[in-house]
Amino acid sequence: MGDSIDRDEMLLRLVDIQYDRNDVSFERGKFRVRGDVVEVWAAYEEIGYRIELFGDEVETLSVIDPLTGSVLEKKPEMYIYPAKHFVLPEERIKGAVELIQQELDERLKTLKEQGKLLEAQRLAARTRYDMEMLLEVGYCSGIENYSRPLSGRKPGESPNTLLDFFPPDSLLFIDESHVSVPQVRGMFAGDFSRKSTLVEHGFRLPSALDNRPLRFDEWEKKLGPRMYVSATPGDYEVAMSGGEVVDQVIRPTGLVDPVVRVEAARGQVPGAPGRDQDAGRRRRARAGHDADQAAGRGPLAPSSRSKGCAASGSTPSLNAFERGHDPPRAPRGRLRRPGGG
Repeated sequence: MGDSIDRDEMLLRLVDIQYDRNDVSFERGKFRVRGDVVEVWAAYEEIGYRIELFGDEVETLSVIDPLTGSVLEKKPEMYIYPAKHFVLPEERIKGAVELIQQELDERLKTLKEQGKLLEAQRLAARTRYDMEMLLEVGYCSGIENYSRPLSGRKPGESPNTLLDFFPPDSLLFIDESHVSVPQVRGMFAGDFSRKSTLVEHGFRLPSALDNRPLRFDEWEKKLGPRMYVSATPGDYEVAMSGGEVVDQVIRPTGLVDPVVRVEAARGQVPGAPGRDQDAGRRRRARAGHDADQAAGRGPLAPSSRSKGCAASGSTPSLNAFERGHDPPRAPRGRLRRPGGG
């Protein structure tokens, strides 16, 4: 805020980092202009930015709600990052296009020698259109398939991933490792199989195979200290830990275990109503029994009623309709102790 910048120059910079102008429909990855007010909806945010100019001076920088346009916060400065991947200077794009052209010529020669004229024509049309888009607007659909020439990597070189940004001493937790680790093993094979078919039939250049997940050996080299979390660890996790398996003894749900009290067999029936009353007048209890005679048709229900407790029985001898009749009344407050076998 307070800096001087030409409005048209700022708009050109937004276009250079792949933002599209749309003064009618304000969407993510686009910007709109209303006089000296420029609004940008960053491609990676759920909020928008408003830049208000007074001549060539930046007067106000605001964070706005893209839907209502209301101001959420005012800022002294803000950063707007590119809307798409592989936003490169024009010189690097030209160098990458030259490499793509060289690879295209070699691949077309190979396809024609194999008698695959249809595949050669398809590949030439698609690739030349992509090269023209790269030179004209700096972007094309499926630009990630040209990541190797755009990033300057060598054939077969490991791709860049988020793991490259982690500090060497960062601790990585691999949750459900008995499933996650085999998935990492299978990602490269599945991606290679799918893209090999595309390359074979002239939909992509062979360099598209280098836009891939990490191989398992590459993945292992990028990891520092790690912890495998699993209820059923596999042989790999046990071997990598050197046999040091630690049992997790906490309840991950945060639920508290109920209090368990073991009572003597003698005097269980007379003592049950008293324990029910100890629970409080607004609480209900459920008593479980092993036999019909101990439940609602035995001595427990009359004993409970004699102590002032409402009671009902549900036993295995009742049919499905009878068993479902009494217990559901307890949550509605009609019964304080539904008994059951």
